[in-house]
Amino acid sequence: MAVPILVGWLAGSTPAGMMAATGGFTALYGSGRPYPSRARELALIAAGFAVCTAVGVAAIPLGAVAVVVVLAATAMVATWLGNAFAIGPPGPYMFLLSTAAATRPVGQSAHPLTAGLLVLAGGTFAWVVHMAGALFSPTGPERAAVVTAGEAVAAHVGALGREHEPRARHEAARALHRAWTVLVDQQPGGRREGATVRALGVANRRLHSVFADAVHAAARGEGPPAGTLEEIRGLQAAARSREPDALHALDDDAGHGLPSGHPGTWSVLTEALAPGSSIRTAVLRVGVAALVVGAVGAEFRLERSYWAVAAAVLVLHQGLDWSRTLVRSTERLLGTWVGLLLAWALLMTHPTGPWLALVVMVLQSTIEMLVLRNYAVAVVFITSAALVLASGGHRVPDVGSYVLARGVDTAVGCGVPLLVCLAIRPRTAPRLPLLVVRLLAAVDELGPHLASGVVGTEAARTARRRVQHQIFALDDAHLVAVAVSSSQRRRAEDLWPVVAAAHQLAYRALALCWALERPGQDRAGAERAEPLGEHAADRLHRALDVLARSVTSGRAPGPSARCRPRWRASCSTCTTACRRWRRTTRPGARPGASAGPRRRPPTPRAPRPRASPRRTRAAGWRRSSRTPHRSGRGRRPR
Repeated sequence: MAVPILVGWLAGSTPAGMMAATGGFTALYGSGRPYPSRARELALIAAGFAVCTAVGVAAIPLGAVAVVVVLAATAMVATWLGNAFAIGPPGPYMFLLSTAAATRPVGQSAHPLTAGLLVLAGGTFAWVVHMAGALFSPTGPERAAVVTAGEAVAAHVGALGREHEPRARHEAARALHRAWTVLVDQQPGGRREGATVRALGVANRRLHSVFADAVHAAARGEGPPAGTLEEIRGLQAAARSREPDALHALDDDAGHGLPSGHPGTWSVLTEALAPGSSIRTAVLRVGVAALVVGAVGAEFRLERSYWAVAAAVLVLHQGLDWSRTLVRSTERLLGTWVGLLLAWALLMTHPTGPWLALVVMVLQSTIEMLVLRNYAVAVVFITSAALVLASGGHRVPDVGSYVLARGVDTAVGCGVPLLVCLAIRPRTAPRLPLLVVRLLAAVDELGPHLASGVVGTEAARTARRRVQHQIFALDDAHLVAVAVSSSQRRRAEDLWPVVAAAHQLAYRALALCWALERPGQDRAGAERAEPLGEHAADRLHRALDVLARSVTSGRAPGPSARCRPRWRASCSTCTTACRRWRRTTRPGARPGASAGPRRRPPTPRAPRPRASPRRTRAAGWRRSSRTPHRSGRGRRPR
């Protein structure tokens, strides 16, 4: 960002250099991606900044209403694409900020095409600087992904038999999935290139085999196999080593065992807008908040209401629950106010030329260091950088009023999202049974491949990818349901045993796939890697069908087919969890009640025989009320 400002100053047009510096925000994205994938992503982000700036400049002559509509549309599209493709921090916020800043320039506005080209030039320079790391460590991101996956697998091995084992297992699965994304999906054309990336794929496959062994050991109630942690540390050391022989010495089995690639761009975009998706909720919240904030700004004549719209998008674009939205809104408000004080000091000094470039360079470096570690602190410097760039290199006439107006806009932009978050809540808990059924269906689809023992075909890899995807979708939905509201939290907690049992069943299926692909059956792997067979697969299919119909119909599962010993425990656990959940959710049951055994209804008794008159008179009791008669003698029967 500093170089475009310095070039503009040398060319005699500091405002043009400030406009080009907006493209320097491109350098905030792409960290952790392989360099070929990073090159494509950063190019698209730089083009996105150019388009957003040109749209903002073009909206100025259309009036305040058109500007609000443009900002709302930009916020919704940026939130949709940014979350769907997981571009990472700072997310879609910077795209809206570039559009909003272009709608209210301090000095004379440029032509939309000129503004877009200037931003694109700044983004191109940021692309070159960001890609310079490929000259020194071309496979650095791939190595880091494998090392991180090894840490997660080691944490799962250490958690076997403990209370936090399910969470550690899920985190290890996500880390391995992220490593495969880096090694397969984000490679050119979805293929591995180079011997180093190929060897890293072998190391990650071995980590996945260790993870599968740990899952099997946990299912049998045993500890991890001997030497597991030493094997993990050895694979991590090989991934870190710069020696060519350290990785190439790994035994490769001609590339077998790699998972299938990404499902495709269109599938990602459509799934992001599917009913019940958190991204869909975030897009809807952002659009409503942008329109409301824009309307409030027009009603109360806020000088620069675009700042309030940007604040609202920053709070809502991740689709968080109420508690985390409240925390994020507070952090944004406090961070912005502190950043306004820093911006006030910088604007009062009015740096120009090289000093202006130096100030922007320091701010950008600080943002890059903090944006992934502590976003609340990074907001302080993002605010200062945005205000300095929005000044366009001109002297601000009244810095105090300028900064105070931004503080009021931020307060409005952080307050309205809280109301929108309360009004638009995702109904995730009612969808949890459907997601459980989808996970069971995905495991059922994988059954025939487990029966034959051939799990390396394209169809088998697609089925495995679907199982992994449904595991993550179910876990994310359960976390959202727990945090949305008290009523949804009770329903999610009631269903948690079913969710955990379905997770265990799915992870065992995936672990068997990795065991079947293992080239050497060490550590007693031969018994685990035995295919299911046709009869066992048919019994597993019937058991899964009984469980799915139970979750869908709301009735307790009946007797199902007996599976093989290795699957009997998992299916039995899932069946027991479904029965307990259905007892808890039966009509008249209190939400969140304990799923204890249902009491047997009382057996109807036969009517008591009427006492004879002689016995009644002798006893001296009233036959009608069964109370003693005052005279002490029984009443004569009529």
